[in-house]
This record gives sequence, C-alpha cells and structure tokens, in this order.
Amino acid sequence: MKKTLIIGALAATFATGAFAEPSTYSIDPTHTFASFEYTHLGFSKQRSRFNDTTGTITLDQKAKTGNADITIKVASVDTGSTVFDSHLISSNWFDADVYPTITFKSTGFKFKGDKPSEVMGTLTVRDISKPVTLKITHFYCGVHPMRQKDACGANAVTQIKRSDFGLGKYAPGVSDDTELTVAVEAIKN
Repeated sequence: MKKTLIIGALAATFATGAFAEPSTYSIDPTHTFASFEYTHLGFSKQRSRFNDTTGTITLDQKAKTGNADITIKVASVDTGSTVFDSHLISSNWFDADVYPTITFKSTGFKFKGDKPSEVMGTLTVRDISKPVTLKITHFYCGVHPMRQKDACGANAVTQIKRSDFGLGKYAPGVSDDTELTVAVEAIKN
C-alpha cells in the first residue's frame, strides 16, 4: 500500500537532463510500478507491487521545476498470491470498491546539478492525504531505442507508516514502517 505512494513519487522524479524547455511525459504503464516492503512477524521482509499506474510528468530542466500527477489502481495490487491480493483490496484494507485509486501529486522538485534528487508531494490513500518526499536513487533521460522518442526514467524511495493511511492493522507484528520504492519510465508527448 505504501508502494503506491512511492510509485506516485517516483513518477514525479522525471526531469529532463537533456532537454531545456518544459516537456510533458506520459507514464509508460508497462515499465512503471510502485512496490512496498514491510517486515512480516520478524521473519522476513515481504515485497509487493501495484501493476497499473498512469499519469503525466512535466519537467523544465532549465528552470529546475516539475509537476507530477500519478494515479495507481488499487485493484492492481500484486503480492504473488491471488488470495492475499483479494484480501488487500477488501474493505479490511485498501477497500478498492470505495477507494479505487491511490494518487500522488507533486508539490516541488529538488535538483542536484541538472538532475532531480527529490520529489515532494501529497500521497492520498483511502482519502487520507499526507506529504511524502521521494529520494531519487537513479535518473536517466535519452532517446528511447524502440520508440525513437525522448524518454526519462527514474527510481525513487521513501519511508511511510501504514497507520498514517488507516492501514495499521496487525502492527507491530507486521511492521508499521513501510518502504515504498518506485520504478518509472515516461515517454515525451
């Protein structure tokens, strides 16, 4: 569930190092996903993801500004178990029938040189909105070799508490602290 947040934040990290004017990019849903990791009863760290992410990112590398508007479909959660997926989208957890999406809307970008280093924004899960900052761990822009269009990609990470979004069931056995990681690729419009 936190991974959704990360997905939104990661998408916001795209900034064009090679392009000097504002450019808008559409999220490539086949190469963009958010994952979330938590400790399960002290035995292991479990990782799951959301498979359906859409949105746009607008970047102005010269002005060092950007905007990201990302939407994740809750029903696309993928734990590797259809039984557990059904459990997570139920009213006991994400309640996908009532809250079908998770969103991330950026409020600002930080740059280190000509590359974004952080994306600040608002993550909304179950109609609960909280500020998050995604730290960018990888960033690259260039011509996509298959599509022959300008593209950008990034990886970002943040830490959240499940309980901040009304998802704190079974804590602390299932850790409240959750790492969200986002992998995003986007193609210039």
